[in-house]
Amino acid sequence: MNSQFQALLIEKSETGEQHVAVRWMDEDALPEGDVTVQVEWSTLNYKDALAITGRGPIVHRFPMIPGIDFAGIVARSDDPALSPGDRVVLNGWGVGEKHWGGLAGKARVRGDWLVPLPRGISNRQAMAIGTAGYTAMLCVMALEREGIRPDAGPVVVSGASGGVGSIAVMLLSRLGYTVEAITGRLEESSYLKGLGAATILSRDAFAKAGKPLERARWAGAVDVAGGRILANLCAGILPGGVVTACGLAAGMDFPATVAPFILRGVSLIGIDSVYCPRDKRQLAWSRLEELVNAQSMDALATDITLQDVVHNASALLEGKVHGRLVVDLH
Repeated sequence: MNSQFQALLIEKSETGEQHVAVRWMDEDALPEGDVTVQVEWSTLNYKDALAITGRGPIVHRFPMIPGIDFAGIVARSDDPALSPGDRVVLNGWGVGEKHWGGLAGKARVRGDWLVPLPRGISNRQAMAIGTAGYTAMLCVMALEREGIRPDAGPVVVSGASGGVGSIAVMLLSRLGYTVEAITGRLEESSYLKGLGAATILSRDAFAKAGKPLERARWAGAVDVAGGRILANLCAGILPGGVVTACGLAAGMDFPATVAPFILRGVSLIGIDSVYCPRDKRQLAWSRLEELVNAQSMDALATDITLQDVVHNASALLEGKVHGRLVVDLH
């Protein structure tokens, strides 16, 4: 096996200037880990774009290979649970931030960070789904675990045009829920209805300060926004309803009151996709195999090369990218 591979490397000079370039590297340079993976596909996420452009404090050590997701084939393994030839996927665990990530032809990581891919999901489809889809599945599983069934009432999804939101809409719809989708891009209405949304709501109606309790209208929520949007969603949940929170696109603050929680018995559940234990990850990917429409995911993803990543990172932050960007590392 060729020990050389290409990688996108972020370096920082002594003066603090960041440099990003595709470089040839040797396998011996990879960090510690008990499993080496031949990476076939990765993806460009918002967090990766912040790291590559230097617009966010994502990278904790330099040099760094970014990429919080990858899918590939085990090349070497000292983990008894994994063997050479196994197809695996990785999401999170600080990869691309503290540990070299997936925007490279090879990766070396801890075996318990990896999940064997279900047979019905290809490596490319796994990256079309990515951390966004896996996080959406964790949110849906939390709603189910808390007893929110399709007949309990509608479920609202914020940031519905984004990665987590759009897949959450698709999953909930396929499970029989009535889905109301909140978006700041009303021009995406037909796209969201195609994914299964019954109603499209403007984000503007949720971005302003609301009442401690609003009209109760939803049995559950998947929120990627945080901030005032999360507070307003909690205020509009039916008695005994559940809100799952997995993002902070609208801010880290939470300007809410205790009213929904003590007067309606609303539950707010945080979703941690980064350090989620392996058994829950495996269940999430198994459910994704059952529920995700593979053709829809194929259509949602655009292939790019490692050399295309830097340009696309800026475009992603500027809102010029539609759907998912998957990186071909063959």
